[in-house]
Amino acid sequence: MSWAGPDDIFLSTSLATYLDKKLLVLLRDGRKLLGLLRSFDQFANVVLEGACERVIVGELYCDIPLGLYVIRGENVVLIGELDLEKEELPSHMTHVSAAEIKRAQKAEREATDLKGSMRKRMEFLDFD
Repeated sequence: MSWAGPDDIFLSTSLATYLDKKLLVLLRDGRKLLGLLRSFDQFANVVLEGACERVIVGELYCDIPLGLYVIRGENVVLIGELDLEKEELPSHMTHVSAAEIKRAQKAEREATDLKGSMRKRMEFLDFD
């Protein structure tokens, strides 16, 4: 069995370099959370301060404030530092209220459901 050397310890605590920095956390269910990394552990459980969920539908987006947020490590897909010098979103994106983004999400979900049901109805035609 090999023992961890100083270089291995640095690699195992690489999230330490992101402490007190603004991060984007992509979750397994597709949600995107933004916030300051305040704490983490060996299981990638993380604590974000001033967290918000960024919801994007087409050209619309909204940041829904969540406050202090604890994320279980098994739900984390990706963690990345945000560059504060750069613009976070393209200029063509429009910021809307939480109510408007919820309506847009519902409309998008209904359109997707309709598309799926239409595809099922048309399967008998066998267009492949």
